[in-house]
Amino acid sequence: MDIGLVGLGKMGGNMRTRLRNAGHTVVGYDRNPDLADVESLAALVEALPSPKVVWVMVPAGDPTRSTITELKALLSAGDVVVDGGNSKYTDDAINAASLAENGIGFVDCGTSGGVWGLQNGYALMYGGSVEDAAKVMPAFEALKPADTEDGLVHCGPTPGAGHFAKMVHNGIEYAMMQAYAEGWELLDKVDIVENVPEIFASWRTGTVVRSWLLDLLVEGLRADEHLDGIRGYADDSGEGRWTVEAAIENAVPMPAISASLFARFVSRQPEDHAMKAISAMRAGFGGHPIQKA
Repeated sequence: MDIGLVGLGKMGGNMRTRLRNAGHTVVGYDRNPDLADVESLAALVEALPSPKVVWVMVPAGDPTRSTITELKALLSAGDVVVDGGNSKYTDDAINAASLAENGIGFVDCGTSGGVWGLQNGYALMYGGSVEDAAKVMPAFEALKPADTEDGLVHCGPTPGAGHFAKMVHNGIEYAMMQAYAEGWELLDKVDIVENVPEIFASWRTGTVVRSWLLDLLVEGLRADEHLDGIRGYADDSGEGRWTVEAAIENAVPMPAISASLFARFVSRQPEDHAMKAISAMRAGFGGHPIQKA
């Protein structure tokens, strides 16, 4: 198939290569001219046969919204836009309705695989109509992991279903990483155990906690056993927050995922500000000593 790809960064660039390796024709556009095949979105659309399929892989929020707005003016009825970035699921209904005014289809696709997707394939969670998705299916099949029926799922016909599934996926990822990190800190701190990297490595076969995240942690610990070269700071991309917000809106208890999100907030503080108040209260009711700043 012929497909346009907007955004050729770490994921988008690898997706272009994987699609081309599968025999598809990809016309790529990026604001960086060194990465782009064409000089503009208009040139990208002009280069595609109809019905045109354009896959957008740019940062969530205004960059995605502005790209889709520009594509709305360039595409025609029967064409399809795929948002494969990390957009908030609530944006999808707005974008789908806007494109529908011109008869343009919309598919939202949560895309997971990171920098390893070129080699291993991508997990694709998509939402939207079956008719619109059918126009994208050859690309889906090329991007998903090979030799498995898993890795590609239609999450529902409502715009946003795919990004909602990807959002929950990332929320679970937060909690899994936090559990591994807390276990590592305890093992690294006590004197009773030795060879902590190989303890984690031993869990990679035969145990219920084995995972790709565990593999990545083992690689990191073998390179730097106490992670002395890494600052204890972790950002969040937004999807953990959105997962917790959705849990509140739907009255779903989510203690593990919410705690893992809050732990990232703590990592950005030079000291635990709230503990100052706790220290003051402990001194007040029990005469416990206060450490001066």
